[in-house]
Amino acid sequence: MNVQYENREGCLRVFLSGELGHHEAISLMARLSALVEDHLPARMVLDLSGLEFMDSSGIAVVVQTARKCQSCGGTLTVAGTPPQAQKVLTCAGIHRLVDIR
Repeated sequence: MNVQYENREGCLRVFLSGELGHHEAISLMARLSALVEDHLPARMVLDLSGLEFMDSSGIAVVVQTARKCQSCGGTLTVAGTPPQAQKVLTCAGIHRLVDIR
C-alpha cells in the first residue's frame, strides 16, 4: 500500500495505490487519522484510483476516516473509485455516509 498526499487551500487529497486488505487497513486507518489531525482539512478527498484490490476492510477505512473528518469539522469525499472497490462500497451503502465520485 502506497500513500501520498497533498494539502492545498484546505483540501487534503490522499492518493492510495496497491492493495487494501485487512493487514493494510489497520496501519492505513492510523495514518489517515494522523493526517486529519495534523492538517485539520475542511475537505478531504480519498483518491482510490491507484487501488488494484480492496476487500471489506476498505469499508472500515472509509467509515473511520469519515468520522474522523467530521469530528474535526471537515468532510470526506471518495474519488477515482475503481469498479471492484465501487462494488464493495456500494454493497455496504457507504454512499449514504460519504460522497463517492
